[in-house]
Amino acid sequence: MKRVDDFRLRLGKHELVPIMIGGMGVDISTADLAVEAARLGGVGHISDAMINTVADRRYDTKQVKEKLAFYKYNVKNEDKSAIKFDLGKLAEATRLHVEHAMGRKTGSGLIFINCMEKLTMNAPRETLKVRMAAALDAGIDGMTLAAGLHLGSFSLLEDHPRFRDAKLGIIVSSVRALQLFLKKSARTNRMPDYVVVEGPLAGGHLGFGMDWAQYDLATIVAEVIKFLKDEHLDIPVIPAGGIFTGTDATRFLEAGAAAVQVATRFTVSKECGLPDPIKQEYFKATEDDIEVNQISPTGYPMRMIKSSPAIGDGIRPNCEAYGYLLDANGKCAYVTSYNREVAAHPGARKVSVMDKTCLCTQMRNFDLWTCGQLTYRLKDTSTLDASGQYQLLTAEHIFKDYQFSVDNKVALPEPAVA
Repeated sequence: MKRVDDFRLRLGKHELVPIMIGGMGVDISTADLAVEAARLGGVGHISDAMINTVADRRYDTKQVKEKLAFYKYNVKNEDKSAIKFDLGKLAEATRLHVEHAMGRKTGSGLIFINCMEKLTMNAPRETLKVRMAAALDAGIDGMTLAAGLHLGSFSLLEDHPRFRDAKLGIIVSSVRALQLFLKKSARTNRMPDYVVVEGPLAGGHLGFGMDWAQYDLATIVAEVIKFLKDEHLDIPVIPAGGIFTGTDATRFLEAGAAAVQVATRFTVSKECGLPDPIKQEYFKATEDDIEVNQISPTGYPMRMIKSSPAIGDGIRPNCEAYGYLLDANGKCAYVTSYNREVAAHPGARKVSVMDKTCLCTQMRNFDLWTCGQLTYRLKDTSTLDASGQYQLLTAEHIFKDYQFSVDNKVALPEPAVA
């Protein structure tokens, strides 16, 4: 019976354990988690989601506070078009985060950054280019293009000296999306080094509509592998979403996948950036506690635990401090919904906004509990301690369980020392 460890992911000169930990923002996939994945011979991700906020929290900068102070005059103004990110500070935040991770890297694995196109930041092309270029400048091993089709992203990077040196990959949820990306990027004469195929059971934003349950990851992966073979393209395919055990992963590897991307099980690792009390909420979640809704202002459906404090919370938009989801015209769907509710309830001290959420503030505060569909199975991967809390796991324990387990088994942790 084969195990994940019987396979290897080849990316250029690198031969890797075929396990990639997904890039969960905001700093849920921490540098600690990515460093462990690399030490163990796999691929770890950090995320560029709300990178200025992450830099302030991790590296003692004051970028968010300074931005708020600069735009404080606009707080009560519904028009947010004037709020712009300082591109120099954006580059600095990215550099700090990447250098911190890369400076600690050991082992034969790699560290990538997950770069989200949907972080439009009131200047979509300019801010995306700065984030990607700064990550390459700071020495990141590779970059996964996420949360969007990224049809112009290779063009934004083609003048960078590391454009053909760093590993560049794209997340898609269909053959059609991959075709569009390849066609648009063809003029750069640069193929992606890998393709992550994210299925309907993934966490956070989905590349599907509310009919997501009609789709199947194995079917989409087979279609992508066939398409690439028919086009005589040798690009590694990496399935993601709902791969909960080493046996699940091995099935994909035996079917022609080059590696698997996993994330849900690492949300309850010690290295994960979620606060420990929230990790317990993930452990306790039942299947009925998980929902896909449309409250994200990005327009994408989003999977989360439905007891998330962010759902229905009418917090005042804080675009002057954050503003990561403002589009090219300074608009955000949450700002529109919030202003509608304020107008409908004059004099109310607090309003409830049910149709959208302030993704920036709620993710920053860890009040929006995005998750994979199989989060309800996390309780089966740990044990309760004497206080009734689930034991947190090390990233190494989870990684090696994927790497060596067989027969759908999940290794439980050693009992905690009292």
